[in-house]
Amino acid sequence: MAGEPRSGQNDAVRLAESLRAGDVIALTEVYDAYAPFLFDYCHGLLRDRVEAAGALRNCVIAAREHADRLTEPERLRGWLYAIARKECMRRRDSPNRHTGQEAPEADDGLSPEQLARREERRMLAHSALAALSGRQREAIDLHVRHELDEVDLCGILGVPLEDVYPLVEQARRDLGAGVRAALVAQHHRQECPEAAALADGWPLPPQAAAALVRHVAECRACGTREVPAPPPSQLLAVLPIAAIPADLRLDVLTAATADDRAANRRSIAAWTEPFDEYGWPLPYEPTVTRAKEKPQRRRGPVYAVVGAGITAVVVLAGALTAFGGEEEDGGSALPRISAQPSISDASGGPVPTESKPTDPAPSSSSASPSESPSESPSESPSQSPSQTPTTERPDTTAPTTKRPDRPDPPAAGRLAVSGCEMDWPDDECGITIRAVDGPVSWRVTGASDGLSAGGSGHLGAGQTATVAVRKDTTCWGEKTGSVSFSPGGAASVTYC
Repeated sequence: MAGEPRSGQNDAVRLAESLRAGDVIALTEVYDAYAPFLFDYCHGLLRDRVEAAGALRNCVIAAREHADRLTEPERLRGWLYAIARKECMRRRDSPNRHTGQEAPEADDGLSPEQLARREERRMLAHSALAALSGRQREAIDLHVRHELDEVDLCGILGVPLEDVYPLVEQARRDLGAGVRAALVAQHHRQECPEAAALADGWPLPPQAAAALVRHVAECRACGTREVPAPPPSQLLAVLPIAAIPADLRLDVLTAATADDRAANRRSIAAWTEPFDEYGWPLPYEPTVTRAKEKPQRRRGPVYAVVGAGITAVVVLAGALTAFGGEEEDGGSALPRISAQPSISDASGGPVPTESKPTDPAPSSSSASPSESPSESPSESPSQSPSQTPTTERPDTTAPTTKRPDRPDPPAAGRLAVSGCEMDWPDDECGITIRAVDGPVSWRVTGASDGLSAGGSGHLGAGQTATVAVRKDTTCWGEKTGSVSFSPGGAASVTYC
């Protein structure tokens, strides 16, 4: 699954400028150009076609609402991935998210013989990927299979640019070691009982894959075997691609443009905030708590190195265009093999660039990208090569959330809440809460039947936050419920 070629950057600039101008036709072009790849990526993180469709819809809405923030319009595609990842991480954090309905695999018209050969190669690919950490899997998936460069990965994964190139290079080396170990076990297992014991079932689970790599590196017999290993591009090319629902286009474009859904769009757009100075969304934070300093994502100082690095990686992308993975709290974005054990538990679980760690890992099951336990929205992207490199990003630190060690002090202010409305076929909306007359420590204390919501945090005087509310049942007509908060307050929610 190749992404947009570099020659498409001119189109990206045109589309970004048109989005800023509110051009509805440009929105349809954005959907047609990027939605299939974004849906596959979201499905790999969420492992559910309903959630992936909702994440894609919210991504397109947020992109239209925040298009004026992007300072590098040629980075539109990577910016969309960053928004999609943050939305996926938010959904993964919900205890009431939809599960169990994976999307079918996109049909590529292969013959039965070709399908059989591809299934064998998938076994090899998943066994090799199982030896990688979740972050490595996501990085190589985004870089090779989705064809995103290091600057994009900086913004999507939320790591400093100087760390991205080593991450991709190490992932490539570890993937090569995993492929070689799997091939040695496949073709020479009769000559080494220990290798045969480790490769007892295919695809290999994470622990066995990692142990097999170590064994081949240390074993005198296995270590001398010569096996022809495919380049990463060919290896990842066999992974399944989640088929985007045909009727999703109308639903997404209607939700993003209908006049009567403007309030809902504002709520969805608020979930993508805050943004960095380049206009990229900062990592997802599950709760509003004390901020602590975290490494900045710097882009400028490494351009000399990345100049050579990108050249090497472009060659790598040409040599391997087929997989990817993810790290932090999200699941891996790699497709899974149907009826095969999931690899999302591979070492180095998901490490989301957001507040909670997620590691992508390919999982086995039908044709959708594999999910990894990590999911972290990317932080700001590094500068584009065309811009004048800066020595480093301004001294701004992105707040990271962590649970307080002790209860927050009593609230000195009061909490003001405003309700929300779910317009069919939406299944969620956002309640806005605001601290009035002083700081407030708040939490959701309950929701009426048919609705679910949760969360807690601390707001400074005048600060606001958005609390997601979801409906739990299918219903007809118009219903009204409520979500209650502490300190006192209840928000009305209209749904169905």
